[in-house]
Amino acid sequence: MCLPVIWPTVSGAAETLQNGGGAFVTTHWSVVLTAQGESSAAHEALEKLCRIYWRPLYAFVRRQGCGHEEAQDLTQGFFASLFERESLNAVRKEKGRLRSYLLKALKYFLADERRRTRAIKRGRGQRLIPMEELTADERIAMEPADPVTAEMIYERRWASTVLERVLSRLKDEYRAAGNAALFDSLKQLLPDEPGAPSQADVATLLGMSENAVRQAFHRFRQRYRSLLREEIAHTVATPADIEDELRHLIAVVRA
Repeated sequence: MCLPVIWPTVSGAAETLQNGGGAFVTTHWSVVLTAQGESSAAHEALEKLCRIYWRPLYAFVRRQGCGHEEAQDLTQGFFASLFERESLNAVRKEKGRLRSYLLKALKYFLADERRRTRAIKRGRGQRLIPMEELTADERIAMEPADPVTAEMIYERRWASTVLERVLSRLKDEYRAAGNAALFDSLKQLLPDEPGAPSQADVATLLGMSENAVRQAFHRFRQRYRSLLREEIAHTVATPADIEDELRHLIAVVRA
């Protein structure tokens, strides 16, 4: 699995988030877990998370041998059941990681559908998650054509989604500051970027000194690390879970 990534130091992730990245209690998953009753905030937080992380779930369903349309219907049906009011009580009982909860819930949903021995129709006509943005290449990559387990495909897609989300947020920040060209150049300096230029090449391209590029890339890495911690924090229940989830993500990417 080859993704451009700068790993943060794992120890101290929770402290960084609390001291510099905002209060942990405001993250999406903790809102879902702590909201009481029929909370619109909990529903909104859960829906936002699902809109971000639907690809790993779709990939898992595809690995079960389902075709593209059937997998879409099943995934949409899963979200329909997840967003029902009564389901939030079950969600709040699940502690820990969003990644683990969603996979566990999806397995139960698919098993229930198989027990009822009928194709799911609930997702048709009510597209809760914008799956149309799935590219043809992604569809092919999720085909059940190799011995890799459905769980591993899910984990890989999850890690990929986290890292893509972080880079997208960082890109938006640079663009908003009028530094889109700087982002594009600094991104090429990431460790796993193929054919990466040198800092001297970037300096020449942007008309900057090498020292200025070095400092700019240092700030780029620091912000990347901060955003990665924030993104992971949105998917766990407590600050204590951040380090373990970060280690898990690193292990999946390096596998």
